[in-house]
Amino acid sequence: MPGTPGKGEEMASDLSQSLPKRTFKYQSSLPPLPVPSLENSLSKYLEAVRPFASEDEFKATVQIVRKFQDGVGKVLHYKLLQRAKTKKNWLEEWWFDTAYLEVRIPSQLNVNFGGPGPYLEHCWPPAEGTCLERASLLIWHTLQYWNLLLTERLAPQKAGKTPLDMDQFRMLFCTCKVPGVMKDTIHNYFKTEREGPCPSHLAVMCHGRIFTFDALCDGEILTPPELLRQLRFVKDRCEGEPEGDGVAALTSEERTRWAKAREHLINIDPHNKTILETIQSSLFIISLDETKPYSTPENYTNMTLEALTGNPTLRWGDKSYNLLVFSDGTFGSNCDHAPYDAMVLVSMCWYVDQQLRLTDGKWKDSVTVRPIPTPEELVFTLDEKVQSDISHAKQHYLESTQDLQVVCYAFTAFGKVAIKQKKLHPDTFVQLAMQLAYYRMHTRPGCCYETAMTRKFYHGRTETMRPCTLEAVNWCKAMMDPTCDVDAKRKAMLQAFSKQNKLMAEAQEGKGFDRHLLGLYLIAKEEGLPTPELFIDPLYTKSGGGGNFVLSSSLVGYTTILGAVAPMVHHGYGFFYRIRDDRIVVSITAWKSCHQTDAVTLFNNFSNSLHEMLHLSTKSQL
Repeated sequence: MPGTPGKGEEMASDLSQSLPKRTFKYQSSLPPLPVPSLENSLSKYLEAVRPFASEDEFKATVQIVRKFQDGVGKVLHYKLLQRAKTKKNWLEEWWFDTAYLEVRIPSQLNVNFGGPGPYLEHCWPPAEGTCLERASLLIWHTLQYWNLLLTERLAPQKAGKTPLDMDQFRMLFCTCKVPGVMKDTIHNYFKTEREGPCPSHLAVMCHGRIFTFDALCDGEILTPPELLRQLRFVKDRCEGEPEGDGVAALTSEERTRWAKAREHLINIDPHNKTILETIQSSLFIISLDETKPYSTPENYTNMTLEALTGNPTLRWGDKSYNLLVFSDGTFGSNCDHAPYDAMVLVSMCWYVDQQLRLTDGKWKDSVTVRPIPTPEELVFTLDEKVQSDISHAKQHYLESTQDLQVVCYAFTAFGKVAIKQKKLHPDTFVQLAMQLAYYRMHTRPGCCYETAMTRKFYHGRTETMRPCTLEAVNWCKAMMDPTCDVDAKRKAMLQAFSKQNKLMAEAQEGKGFDRHLLGLYLIAKEEGLPTPELFIDPLYTKSGGGGNFVLSSSLVGYTTILGAVAPMVHHGYGFFYRIRDDRIVVSITAWKSCHQTDAVTLFNNFSNSLHEMLHLSTKSQL
């Protein structure tokens, strides 16, 4: 195992030297995920549905909630508290199953997240003939990050002084979802050095073919010149030869169909199972893609679209990390969302981005290439049925991906610095601008989901924060009202800020209500009880419950890394953003077949909203 950085690994060592802390040292001391009080959760729920209800609808829902609180809700809540006594995270298993593993729709387009590499903003602008050389350095830095995890030298992340759960970082490498007829499973082969041997091979996809090679030689990570040799070997082997079978396309299928196709594949020849295991346990996938999705720091649309909807024969949709290498020397990623949330990939890509900046994207060490075995091609045994399954998968994927509209633009008039000068929270600022943009377009509030992080708790992942508060809607109405004066608009805006900040802080402390309600719903289901009326009430769905949010949004962070996901519902949007000192970069997705939505119009309205809000802001402290 690569315990100590070998020759040429000094570039990454400066970061690791300063990190004596063991990555997973706080895991056992993290507090359990709390169960909020039933009264608080139901009170918050009523507040959250209010903007979407008429007077009569709201009265009816209040009655349903009261009945639930005094009746079956009390029983279910008690059972949930009992569950929480025996599990340090009462939600974890349920969340894996209901949010990811039991979902049957194709996950590659509907669940995975993807995004552009930011390296074109500094040392690597798009350039022909550079992709393999750049890829070898990018892979090397990624392997350094793997080494930090292996040796537990990556610092545990903290919020202020509070340690955050690091368990998801175990899922970044050597992890793959495996389809099942009823439910998928996650196979994780990663081990730290203390735990035992960890797989160290990579898988490379090119022209519908799959190759593999070991990332280590004599226990040391291959240098960029050595990695380059391996990538060149694959590229040269595929040049001028017919396309491969493209078995990877099967991973883009509806889950049960893929599970059955996989079973059939294994039945044809036991060697096929060995190949599948090799792919599943690989560190990550390197996808050598022929496309040139030209992008700029102000417009990442082509790269983001390609990351989400690119060639299905060149990525394994179930892998936790596919590194996309485009032929113009730019990069992207596509990741299964089940094993971890985007912050894990963001952390790694941000590390790689900083390392590349330090060295100006060049390798300045030994160019010696040791005698290493050449990559081995993984060739499946196929029959006509599998070939027909692959063809069907490609066709279905092509049809569905053509329906996705993606824009990824930078708003460059101002960023975090200007917003903070006004004593306002940058994330809340963006959220309210997004809601005003939606309100302008659709003349009604949009039920909205924002990711709140619950990693302060053992194996915590996320909670739903619902930013479409009554205060936010009142502010949107004030902004649209020509008779409303500036002071009233400003006052309404500051009230909306206060409410959002309060709800976000509570959600991060495990005091949201969506995951709690999900738990109550699942207890009823497990006990064989009828679905409580609360979950059948039309207002539950209309306000976003059950995964029906029209605006699915998330702050990806304050770094250079951004991603995108497809909308949750057909008439909705995916809205992801990153905030820099001088700009706000946004990726918006919508379905073309829904004529009410349009990502470009939403972005334009969003830009206008940002300008209006800055104009409206004062330096008064909230």
